[in-house]
Amino acid sequence: MIRFGFVFFAAVAFAQLSKQEQAVASAVDAEAKAAAVLLERIVNINSGTFNPPGVKTVGDVMDAELKALGFTTRFISMESQKRAPHLIAERKGTGRPLLLIGHMDTVFEPSSPFQKFEPKPGGRTAVGPGTSDMKGGLVVLITALKALHKSGELENRAITVFLTADEEAPGDDLTITRGDLIAEGKKAKAALCFETGVRGVNQDFASTARRGFTGWMIRSTGTAGHSGQIFTDKFGYGAVYELTRVIDEMRRTLREPNMTFNVGMLLGGADPKADRAGEGSVKGKDNIIPSAALARGEVRALSPEQMARLKDKMYAIAAKSLPGTKTEITFEEGYPPMAPTAGNKRLLKMLTEGSVAAGLGEVGELDPMQRGAGDISFVAPYVDSLSGLGAIGGGSHAVGEMVDLDSIPRQAKRAALLIRRASAELK
Repeated sequence: MIRFGFVFFAAVAFAQLSKQEQAVASAVDAEAKAAAVLLERIVNINSGTFNPPGVKTVGDVMDAELKALGFTTRFISMESQKRAPHLIAERKGTGRPLLLIGHMDTVFEPSSPFQKFEPKPGGRTAVGPGTSDMKGGLVVLITALKALHKSGELENRAITVFLTADEEAPGDDLTITRGDLIAEGKKAKAALCFETGVRGVNQDFASTARRGFTGWMIRSTGTAGHSGQIFTDKFGYGAVYELTRVIDEMRRTLREPNMTFNVGMLLGGADPKADRAGEGSVKGKDNIIPSAALARGEVRALSPEQMARLKDKMYAIAAKSLPGTKTEITFEEGYPPMAPTAGNKRLLKMLTEGSVAAGLGEVGELDPMQRGAGDISFVAPYVDSLSGLGAIGGGSHAVGEMVDLDSIPRQAKRAALLIRRASAELK
C-alpha cells in the first residue's frame, strides 16, 4: 500500500514537469538498484588521498561509467605531487559546457579500521568510508547523467566532468593540482559541485557560498636569559609572552561574521619546529626565558576582500611587539573562498524550481558557516557556481560516516533537472 501510495504521489508531483522532465525523473527511479550497487562497490575500494593506487581504481570505475554515457575521458597525471591522477570527461554540444565537479579520495587511509560499506537495518542508511563525502555524491552525479542519457536528454548538451584525486589533502603546488580545473572553469557556463548535501529539519540545502582558508605561522623571538630577569630592560618579555599577546589580541579583535581564526599548534622555548604534517618539537627549561615560540593555524573567510582585510589586521597586531621581542607572520596558500553572488543564487533558484516541480520541495540556501572549503572555490571567481548537490549523510571524516540512501535518487532528480535546465537557459 505504501509503495502504491508513493507511485500515486510521484505521478501527481511529476505532472508539474514537462513530458521530457517526467521521463528524466522516472529514469532516476529506474536506476535506484544500479546506484546502490555502484555505491557499495566504490566505498569498498580504499581511496585515501595518500593511497594513489586506490584512488586510481575508483577513477577507473568512474571512467568506465562515463565512457558508457558517451563521454570522452582522460586522466591528468599528478605524479609530481605524489597524488593519483585527476579524471576529466567531456561531451561536446551546443555552447559552453556545464562543469560538474567531484572528488574521488577520502580521509580514510589503508591503515584506518574503517574500510567497508555496511547497510543498516531497515535499508535506509549505510555506513562506510566516504559514503557521504563524497562517494555518495559520485553516485548522484552518475545517476543523474544516466537518467538524462536514458531519456535522450544528454544529446547536444556540452558537459565536462572533473573529478579530482586529492581534495582532502591537495598536493603542495596548487598551480599544478588545480590548474587544469581552473582552466575548465574559465570555459564553463556554470559549475555544479556534488559534494555532500545538507538536510535541515524540514528541507534540504545547497551552498551558494563557501568559506576559503589560508594557513598561517606566527614566530616570535626574544632574548634568552635567566628566568629571574624576565620583564627587565635587558631581557624583555621573552618569546612566549609575546606570542601569547599576539594570539590573544587576534582572538579579541579579529572576529567578524563568516570568519573564524584557529590556533592548531603552539610551541615555545628554544628551537621550536613544526611541519605541515603536524609534527612538532621544542626544547626548554623552567628557569630560562624562552628565546623562540611559534604557532600554526588557519583563518577562514567568505571573500577575498575579507581575507585580505584579516591579513592586514594580523600584520598590524604582530608589529606591536613587547619589549625585547619580535614577531613575524607568514601565510601559506590555501583554498580560496566561494563568495556569494547573484549568479550563484540564480542557480539555486533553478535548482529549487525543478525540485518543487518534481514534488521534492524547496531547496534552502545553506549558511556558509556550515560548510568548509572545497574544489569548486577554485573556479567560483570565473563562473556561477553551486555546491552541495551530492548525497546527504553525516559524520564525515570520522569512523561511522553514514549516508541517507533515500537522498541519492532525490538529489539525482534535482541534479538531472538542473543540468537540463541550466544547459538550455544559461548562455
